Amino acid sequence: MKFSENWLRHHVPTRASSDELAATLTAIGLEVEDVTPLGNALDGVIVARIVSAQKHPEADRLQVCEVDTGNGMVQIVCGAPNARAGLVAPLATVGANLPGGTAIKAAKLRGVESFGMLCSAKELGVDPDASGLLELPADAPVGTPLASYLGLPDATIEIKLTPNRADCFSVRGIAFDVAAALSGEVIPLDTQPVSPQSDAAMNVALEAGSRVPRFVGRVIDNVNAKAQTPVWMAERLRRSGLRPISFLVDVTQYVMLELGQPMHAFDKDKLDGDVVVRPARENESLALLDGRTVTLDKDFLVVSDSRGGRGARAVALGGIMGGSETRVTDDTRNVFLEAAHWIPSAIIGRSRKLGMYTDAGHRFERGVDPELPGAAVEYATRLILDIAGGVPGPLLDVTLPESLVSPKPILLRRARLARVLGLSVADDEVVRIFTALGMKIEAVVDGWRVTAPSRRFDIEREEDLIEEVARIHRYENIPTHTPGGALTLAVEPEERLHELAVREQLAARGYYEAVNLAFIGNDVLQRWGMTDQLVPLANPLSADLAVMRPSLLPGLIEALSHNRARQQDRVRLFELGRVFAAGNPPVETPSLAIVASGNAHAEQWGEASRPLDFFDLKGDLDALIAWGGEPRRWAVHADSLPGWLHPGRAARVSRDGETVGYLGALHPRLAKTLDLGPDVHVLELALDPLLARRLPKAQAVPRFPAVRRDIAVDVPEQVSWSQIEQAVRGTLGTTLAELRLFDRYSGKGVEAGRKSLAMGLILQDASRTLTDDDADNCVRNVVSALGAACEAKLRG
Repeated sequence: MKFSENWLRHHVPTRASSDELAATLTAIGLEVEDVTPLGNALDGVIVARIVSAQKHPEADRLQVCEVDTGNGMVQIVCGAPNARAGLVAPLATVGANLPGGTAIKAAKLRGVESFGMLCSAKELGVDPDASGLLELPADAPVGTPLASYLGLPDATIEIKLTPNRADCFSVRGIAFDVAAALSGEVIPLDTQPVSPQSDAAMNVALEAGSRVPRFVGRVIDNVNAKAQTPVWMAERLRRSGLRPISFLVDVTQYVMLELGQPMHAFDKDKLDGDVVVRPARENESLALLDGRTVTLDKDFLVVSDSRGGRGARAVALGGIMGGSETRVTDDTRNVFLEAAHWIPSAIIGRSRKLGMYTDAGHRFERGVDPELPGAAVEYATRLILDIAGGVPGPLLDVTLPESLVSPKPILLRRARLARVLGLSVADDEVVRIFTALGMKIEAVVDGWRVTAPSRRFDIEREEDLIEEVARIHRYENIPTHTPGGALTLAVEPEERLHELAVREQLAARGYYEAVNLAFIGNDVLQRWGMTDQLVPLANPLSADLAVMRPSLLPGLIEALSHNRARQQDRVRLFELGRVFAAGNPPVETPSLAIVASGNAHAEQWGEASRPLDFFDLKGDLDALIAWGGEPRRWAVHADSLPGWLHPGRAARVSRDGETVGYLGALHPRLAKTLDLGPDVHVLELALDPLLARRLPKAQAVPRFPAVRRDIAVDVPEQVSWSQIEQAVRGTLGTTLAELRLFDRYSGKGVEAGRKSLAMGLILQDASRTLTDDDADNCVRNVVSALGAACEAKLRG
């Protein structure tokens, strides 16, 4: 937010210096980013008029001008391209010292005497424009000191606002905070209703429901659209970062900066019939004021008229920008002013979707006072009538009362205020602070009942009121105390691994930790097919951050893509964080995700290069599982896969039969959509099952020797090793000390669609030495169980 210091002082008079004012703004949370002094050294610079301008006899680019100073004529040699007879411009007289250090003296330029200098805005330090002389209005009083005429010296102040302080996107909004901090008082603004002088009006219909609960407008006929914007208004706009365009446009911009309410002026004669506020139609087009034609969808809101049928033609993009077909021009005679209340969720992300930025959209995204439209139209009407004349019609205020939320009183307890701040603030000071901030305050037995103005969306609970007292009373006045009490060490449970162990294990295996935002955009999730059980944000910062993430993978894949775009072919990333699913309250699940691409191993001489595959990632998973000491409780299955995984190179991960995650290659269709290659592999699983740890138990060293029997079985290709392992262990129980898979074969000698697995059975009994008959019996039982459970056949 950029504004003129003098403009702010006009609303809240204060004796504080510019430095003190800037320091105060920063101290109360309105961080000052830049202060640019304007016109601090303009003694000797006056308003002058060029009476004649003749070509210099010795220089093509110079002119010899006769200039009226209001106290006689002087000769000035000038090289500005816009110097011409009749122009009113600043003149630095002999003896003046300009802000840049230039001392003005009488001089000869190519043999012609010059007694002063006609100045550009840049030379005067009031604007960066150096393209020509600063052109002043034709009625500017010649001979008047320029500083007096332009309201100088002044300064442009630019502040950085946090998203919750939307009320400070206006000079008056800032003025209330300054008044509270400097014990001042905001001068009341004259927004008294303008008496209508005609019956001219427009019919307005609201068809967007609660998204636009209020629309205020007024017709003003016989306006002089060619009226010149007053110097005081043009300078305030210029010092706030806006270029004056034309009076009717400047008025709406001026009211937006002063009050905080974006407005728009339509040429009434270019509107047909009723005005309708409605959702845009799919693929509806609209030509905007900036010259672009945009294609809209149903997420946008528009203002339309009745050309082609009621509500048929869109004439403005709601809350963002007006349309070019109905804009005001110098030929406009009749004006329709509008100021509406668009709720933030109806505007957020729409500008970004079109690749544009507007001051109106920026304000509506953060919230504008719903009570402001009426006052803004009244104020703008008075300015237009005073400067450009006209005949005002009645004020049109179309409202959906049930969709407007009024501030509710909040109880601020005196004891709670003292306990949170650590000091006691005098009752009179508390009342002064809230009164200066424009809040209604009522004393009760144990404190106060405070009602915030409708512009303060950030005041919702008692803690917000305490923050206001702390902010205005100044944080530096709050005492600092060293924490007391004994510190206790938390005892980590032995049945659970610490997350640090997972981080260290992955780092040891060549992965780097990434940290992404917990918010993500709907469009990203739609590409992944993750559209169920989402948790949308009530007031997102942008459309790209509108939903709580249901998975860690989309964010990690974006980080991987970012790295690969910067010539990092081999990427290994992991993230530990929470994912969210719809519920009451939303369900939060701690999760781990891994993404990897490129070669399986870093470039080296000892091993041939090969691309990463499914089994590399499964090896990383096995290493993490082994860390907890219970690998037998885990299994992977090639069924029930989500749509974002490759159906032939992925698996479902379970623990104790319950699905806890997935791993494998991305689906080729998704990889193509994300502009990734086929080598990207991912893993995501719930973190809590991974952190569960089996406590070690001491056991005696076996007294009796183990017996080994090797068998090879022929099984269908779709049978997984985990199914076979489960059948073998279920059959042999404690007699099986270890099961080892040492060969897999398919091809000649094995039926198509089947595979041969060779395994070693390590058999051992704690009470006796197993005989050959015992071992053979175990083998027969295993073969029988595998035949029944897995359609296995013993190979010879």
